[in-house]
Formats: sequence, C-alpha cells, structure tokens
Amino acid sequence: MVTRSLDIGATGMLAQQLHVDVISNNIANMTTSGFKRQRPEFHDLIYQNKLRPGATSTDSNTTVPAGMQLGLGVGLGSVYRLHEQGTIQMTENQLDLAVIGEGYYQIELPSGDIAYTRSGVFQVNENGEIVTAQGYRLEPGLTVPEDTLDIVVNQSGEFLIKIPGQSEFQNIGQMQLASFVNPAGLEGIGDTMFLETTASGTPQTGNPNEEHYGAIRQGALENSNVNIVEEITNLIAAQRAYEMNSNVISTSDEMLQTVTQLR
Repeated sequence: MVTRSLDIGATGMLAQQLHVDVISNNIANMTTSGFKRQRPEFHDLIYQNKLRPGATSTDSNTTVPAGMQLGLGVGLGSVYRLHEQGTIQMTENQLDLAVIGEGYYQIELPSGDIAYTRSGVFQVNENGEIVTAQGYRLEPGLTVPEDTLDIVVNQSGEFLIKIPGQSEFQNIGQMQLASFVNPAGLEGIGDTMFLETTASGTPQTGNPNEEHYGAIRQGALENSNVNIVEEITNLIAAQRAYEMNSNVISTSDEMLQTVTQLR
C-alpha cells in the first residue's frame, strides 16, 4: 500500500531529525570540559508477515525458504554516552584537575545526593571548601585554610598545602574517585554531572593512581571527547538520509495522487 511507504518515510525522517539533534548537542559542547559525546542507535521496527519463512506453500506444498516480511520503518533504540578519555589541556591553574584514566569526581548536591563528573574545574568557596564552578562541594570534603600560600595535588589525589611559618607541605585530605561497571548507564543531569542508576551499577570508590583508578594531573583539564570531524561527517550523512526519506514521501504522494485520479 502507498500509505505504508508514507508512514515508513516519516519514521525515517523523524529518526534522522533525532540524529541531528544528538549531533548538534555534541558540537555545541565541543569545548565543554569533561563532556562525553553521545551516539544514537537505531533499530528496525516490527515486520508484517505476508508469508512466514519456513511456511508451507499452498500451491506446491513445499517449504518457503525466505518468506515475505515487510518492514514498517525505523525507530530510535537508545542514545548513549561514550565515556572515552578526552584530550588533556594544560591550564597551570592550581585547582584545575584532570583524571588520566578511569574514575569520576564525587560531588555533593544540595539535595544530599552524590553526583559524578569528569570536569575538574574546582574553586575555593568562602568557607575554604573545595567546590565546583557551580558551588557544589567535592566529596569527601576538603577545606583549605585561609592563610594557605600554595596548593599541590599529587597523582594520588593528596591535597598538600603550605602555610606561613612552615617549610614543609601539610596533607589536608585525600581525594577519592568513583568507578562504575557500566558508565553508559549513568544519567546526565547537566553541568557535566551524572547520577547513578540501576543500569550503571553501584559506584566503587578508591584513591587515584591505585588499582584501576586514574592518576590526577594538577593544572590541567580534560577536554570534551567530541571529534568535530566525525560529527560533521555524521551530520552530512544524517542530512542526506533525511533528504532520501523525504524523497520517499514525495514519491509515495505522487503515486497516491495517480491512484486517486484514476477514473
């Protein structure tokens, strides 16, 4: 039926529009520290069985080897994040921290929930606490004395400070990272932060540069893992696919007009 091809073409256009939406978000965040790009996965929709494979032919009483199944279009299966390491950019800012390897910073939200991020843009608030650019506290909490002269964060996540009257650095706390069995199952909540879900699994925590956890690089940030060349290529492919599905609808419409004009 001509109307079937109209519906199939519409599913194709909708799928490619969603594809472009995902690509647009990736490109928009290409300079967002700690951002993880997304990728859509599509799947074919249900099939209408005119003749099932392996069915018996009514004409010759033989087994049909392939059958006759008519597909009904395409749908969006999932949009998942690729938690690959982004490139490292040196900033020389004492509280810019990058994770080289696996692990997420733990951030305490105002609700008391713990969020997770790869963005290491940290600051000191009015109470001396290490916080994100949005003011959310790093967990476990670390407090820097007001008279601190220098801050050093080593690869193992130890916060070392120098204060007046002391020649040696003083350890004020230990940073911990979290890891997940399935990072793709994390729920994005904005500000490059994520919440755990049943799909991500329960977070495991440990010290940086130990076991499978990555090392901390002070004075550096992890860039977005968006590959702009790949995104532009995907954008062109999605645009062409959208146009082709539009052509299917136009052709089906012309065929339908021909049918309705028959006398």
